[in-house]
Amino acid sequence: MYKEIKKAVLAIVLISISVAGAEQAAQSASPEVNNGPMIYRDLAYVTNGHERQKLDLFVPKSEKPLPLIIRIHGGAWMMGTKDWEKPEDFIRNGYAVSSIGYRLSQHAKFPAQIEDCKAAVRYLRANVEKYNLDPNRFAAWGGSAGGHLAAMLGTTGDINKFDVGENLSFSSKVQAVVDYFGPTDLIDFHRGPDGRILSSPDTPVAKLIGGPVQDNLEKAQKANPIIYIDKNDPPFLIIHGDKDKIVPLHQSELLEAALKKAGVSLTYYIVKNGGHSDPNFFHDPNVYKLTREFFEKSLKNK
Repeated sequence: MYKEIKKAVLAIVLISISVAGAEQAAQSASPEVNNGPMIYRDLAYVTNGHERQKLDLFVPKSEKPLPLIIRIHGGAWMMGTKDWEKPEDFIRNGYAVSSIGYRLSQHAKFPAQIEDCKAAVRYLRANVEKYNLDPNRFAAWGGSAGGHLAAMLGTTGDINKFDVGENLSFSSKVQAVVDYFGPTDLIDFHRGPDGRILSSPDTPVAKLIGGPVQDNLEKAQKANPIIYIDKNDPPFLIIHGDKDKIVPLHQSELLEAALKKAGVSLTYYIVKNGGHSDPNFFHDPNVYKLTREFFEKSLKNK
């Protein structure tokens, strides 16, 4: 498995923009937003923080506070950026959208990444009046490493251990999660056919937690969104390709089973012949359709 991960890791940076691919087909048919959205670039969600601790925010004109979709980029926790062309279709349909950056594994080890995501959520919730956002309608959306962090946000909303820094009087909860092919059990991810857990120091997971998984089981366990699941978690949409050679489909199967056992609302869709953020995945029309319908249901109660 490691050879496949290493061979494809340069391609994973495409995940940082591929989440946008799901809505591209619908953009050309959508009407323009009058006067365009308000665009805020490089908002620092940590005062005097790391250069990666910034976010972009797109807010369409609205008389009422808007639901917010928070996009978390992928890239094996060591690549990718928050840079993203305006997510036109969701803006045109009455959503504010934020794309957040976070410290990568070469900057800081886990839990820095989820701490940053939570700090970004708290910053946005602390400034809902300034940006015309509805604090009770936040969703997290990511692919691959971004899917892992979106799932972590969803399952740790009532856990304070990852809330550090500023705006601690505000919640880091989200009200919905969209996870495209994200790792969910970092120990199982490296379990071989014989049951042994083996990884080199060069795998993305090892770089995230600071060493080979078999030597850092406790650290790997703390990075698993599955262990934090309870019945109070928000609804999930999980989408994964059955030909994914980077993050095996079994990772999403584990998450689905754990959410079901806890009684959490979820939608699970498998893309036939879909690989890891490849054209087969995003050319499936159900990927965009299910994503849009999920946001309408969970953020707009439709």
